[in-house]
Amino acid sequence: MTTLRDAAMTSKAWPFEEARRVLKRYEKKAPDKGHVLFETGYGPSGLPHIGTFGEVARTTMIRRAFELISDIPTRLICFSDDMDGMRKVPENVPQQDMMQAHLQLPLTAVPDPFGTHDSFGDHNNAMLRRFLDTFGFDYEFVSATEYYASGRFDETLLRAAEKYDQIMEVMLASLREERQQTYSCFLPISPKTGRVLYVPITHVDAKAGTITFVEDGQETTLPVTGGQVKLQWKPDFGARWAALDVDFEMYGKDHSTNTPIYDGICKILGGRPPEHFTYELFLDQHGQKISKSKGNGLSIDEWLTYAATESLSYFMYQKPKSAKRMYFDVIPKAVDEYHQQLRAWPDQTPDQQLSNPVWHIHGGKVPASDMVVSFQMLLNLAAVAGQTGKEGLWGFIRRYAPDASPQTHPDLDAAAGFALRYFTDFVAPTRTFRAPTDVERRAMEDLAARLSAWDQPADPEALQSMVFAIGKEHGFEPLRDWFAALYQVLLGADQGPRFGGFIALYGIDETRALIETALSGQLAGTPA
Repeated sequence: MTTLRDAAMTSKAWPFEEARRVLKRYEKKAPDKGHVLFETGYGPSGLPHIGTFGEVARTTMIRRAFELISDIPTRLICFSDDMDGMRKVPENVPQQDMMQAHLQLPLTAVPDPFGTHDSFGDHNNAMLRRFLDTFGFDYEFVSATEYYASGRFDETLLRAAEKYDQIMEVMLASLREERQQTYSCFLPISPKTGRVLYVPITHVDAKAGTITFVEDGQETTLPVTGGQVKLQWKPDFGARWAALDVDFEMYGKDHSTNTPIYDGICKILGGRPPEHFTYELFLDQHGQKISKSKGNGLSIDEWLTYAATESLSYFMYQKPKSAKRMYFDVIPKAVDEYHQQLRAWPDQTPDQQLSNPVWHIHGGKVPASDMVVSFQMLLNLAAVAGQTGKEGLWGFIRRYAPDASPQTHPDLDAAAGFALRYFTDFVAPTRTFRAPTDVERRAMEDLAARLSAWDQPADPEALQSMVFAIGKEHGFEPLRDWFAALYQVLLGADQGPRFGGFIALYGIDETRALIETALSGQLAGTPA
């Protein structure tokens, strides 16, 4: 452990770099609250998307890194701003007209359009918790509605009333002139309609702890405590840091320009701003930012339809400072790279292991990989195996790895099912076979003849060398054109597996028959 901790103190892996920044806060004195507090925030204005998961996953990675380099206890809270008013109706929920009638109500006061929970906010909170529980995160869920209504924020809200002018000075400097005229950091909850009101505040009485505003021509005074008033979202950010004494929070690049505002308000309210980490945004297949209200991009459930949870965690680990396009085509690569890292783990030094994503995914308790066949190879098997289902794929897998079975290799068995589903939904509809050129035909005829005469074991490397030699002998330059021809003519795809491995897995006789079928023009109607 000492060796690993020493390595962690110099590791260049980004979770350790962030963990060391958090530790530096307490070089001279341990936290008075007795623990280090990590926080993630969630706005339940729409169904949770994959970016929400990413924030919790990455914060958990930093928390695990911190726990390796420090003995200070830690907590992680997932804070839901469910008291926010619903400003627009998400496009991906039912009962649009009903939802429209409840605009500006706090999300926990909007009826649930799905009919399963007490409110729309409760529904989305439940989805978030279910998603996080699927991945086994260790977290505490916090509801803004509960904290405001129970009085947990009262002390901070009273201080905000006392420091109202200072908070407003920070906020007004960031607003356009027309917005300055009506802005207030306090948002009253209408006693008449229950809606969150965006109205000017005519008077703040710090001593009484009240605000006064005009609604429908009538002057109304409310206490800032007890859930009758909430803070606008930017002041709320900084106030939450001060109220909870947060030590670390990450957020997307779209928040980065607000960091001085959050920090400034936290300080005004007597708090110490946490360490921040700004990550790049997640994009859909068109390069647009993923949005909860639009429901574009991948959802967590969609990813888990086609791959195991660990592959998604692996994807989240990679380069958090770079924008990520999140669409279905990133899944196969994430699965295979994750298992490559698992296989590399046992032979790595402590320094290398701490830089390996699987340490951060599994908190140091790294399992062994049983993926003796890659996900990409399973997809290619699905392409040529016909409608034989998972058992059909296992027929090929057992030939390649006789000791493997669904019982001894559960990850591989699950991956076979995922691959069949992925192939059916995304690969099969896009396959386009083409006829070979004359040069390609002669090379493929040569390959089929050599496979017919093959009398050696089905060794992937030996078969790859043979395929490679045929490409050179038939004048393919560059040689990748030869392999591209094999993929396009035989598999209907532009890319494919290492072909020697494919032959060993699919079978020598089966591959020869596949070539002959393609050359006869029987694959997807290609002309002979």
